[in-house]
Amino acid sequence: MPLPVTPLLTVDIIIELRDRPNHPIVLIERRNPPLGWALPGGFVDRGETLETAAIREAKEETCLDVTLVAHLANYSAPKRDSRFHTVSSVYIAHAQGTPQAADDAINLKVYTPDQIPTPLAFDHEQILRDYLLFKQTGCKPGLLPTT
Repeated sequence: MPLPVTPLLTVDIIIELRDRPNHPIVLIERRNPPLGWALPGGFVDRGETLETAAIREAKEETCLDVTLVAHLANYSAPKRDSRFHTVSSVYIAHAQGTPQAADDAINLKVYTPDQIPTPLAFDHEQILRDYLLFKQTGCKPGLLPTT
């Protein structure tokens, strides 16, 4: 029986710098299309767990050793990536130190939530809105109480 054709699996990481006031987050400027500012992240390798991929991608793109502290949500809209259908598992991580752009990142900046530039690549604006709501309410996307 042939294997099904499925979306590509990715991870994105919201890295909070815990050794700085207000715990700003790290955004990268992408080296490859689609260009623009984005959360660090990338494809999950065969034989790799989502968590291992998130830690690896964070290190490759920001040179930071991260500790995953929460799974925010999965994002699967078929058009979230203009190149092909991807599903991303998004993690919140803590790190300390000075991030440096590497690998697929040509630049890197640290932002407090009220400074985040727009537009962002992919659906990362929505992910960050969900993250901020999670930080305020403790509720994950899709699990918010209805009023």
